[in-house]
Amino acid sequence: MVGMFSKAADFGVDHPAATLACSAFAAGFSFMAYYHFSGPSIRSDEGTKTRNFFSLSKGLGGLKRKEVTHEWKDYDKTFTQSEGRGISDKDHTKDAVNTFYNLVTDIYEWGWGQSFHFSPSLKGKGVAPAEVAHETRVADILGLKPGLKALDVGCGVGGPLRTIAAHSGAHVTGVTINEYQVQRCAMMCEKLGIENVDIQQGNFLKLVPQFEEESFDAAYAIEATCHSPTLEEVYSEVYRLLKPGGKFVSYEWVSTDLYDPNREEHVSCIDAINYANALPEMRTWRQTTEAARKVGFKVIEERDLAISPAGEWWSRLKVGKLQYKLNHLVISVLAKMMVLPKSMVDVHHMLVSVANSLVEGGERGIFSPMYMVVLQKP
Repeated sequence: MVGMFSKAADFGVDHPAATLACSAFAAGFSFMAYYHFSGPSIRSDEGTKTRNFFSLSKGLGGLKRKEVTHEWKDYDKTFTQSEGRGISDKDHTKDAVNTFYNLVTDIYEWGWGQSFHFSPSLKGKGVAPAEVAHETRVADILGLKPGLKALDVGCGVGGPLRTIAAHSGAHVTGVTINEYQVQRCAMMCEKLGIENVDIQQGNFLKLVPQFEEESFDAAYAIEATCHSPTLEEVYSEVYRLLKPGGKFVSYEWVSTDLYDPNREEHVSCIDAINYANALPEMRTWRQTTEAARKVGFKVIEERDLAISPAGEWWSRLKVGKLQYKLNHLVISVLAKMMVLPKSMVDVHHMLVSVANSLVEGGERGIFSPMYMVVLQKP
């Protein structure tokens, strides 16, 4: 055995290029193995994953390989990253959010699943049951059933949309700003044979005239309206689309009462959450209902689903520092070898920031991704 390693060492000295190639291959294999076998997987009812490591070498989302670097730089310079302010020019929010999802959709879908949201953990249950419970709660609150029409505001690749449509039998229309997500969502719905759905590309700040006023019985948003420059803008559009008496349920990203804007570490954490998740700003939980009442909604219920008895919603993000460093090393090597787009290193750094900042926000209790508001149009 010792002799074998000695020969390998001698070979490395004499053939450095070959050694680098072998190391990169081994690292790449480790990277793929980690995500394919150790990383979170999508629910079994959503079939097998169709995104894989090799697809990332061709580009990200709707971006070709050569476009990734340019889009990344545009995204990066959009943010102030100080004093919790998020996107510097709120007029650029739409483009920043679209670019963000071009950059991360494949990676989210591959490593997280089809449902781009968090869920309160359930004692003795795994991730999949918690996700389903979190999504079907929406359908049950809205009273969805066959014959009713619901709008999914910011549907992403449609994990919740498919769960809610299958659970309730209602017809669900999903809207997302990102054309690539429309393609992914439609493909999965067709693959699973879910027909009571409709997927459209659109800006949820301009739902009218894309849809007729008072044309939906209900609406919901699962961790999506956080991308709106202001809550009043998106809430008012949803209000216009609902029939009188129609309900709207939203899971909002908010800062809690424990957040102190005078504490540097709190502000730094919120800055990182904004930057790494394409948020124009972080709202307080009070601002959700204030915005709702301002546009005419009646507030039926409001509750932070992240607090006790819910478990640690951020536990899925807690990965050891060694694993992050290994992943960074692997991606850097593969980017150097041009197996991956060069800016994948920056995107990976941002995703690490996503995880670290959200875990910190959860552990400090200063942030919640699931402040539920139940609203009704009079």
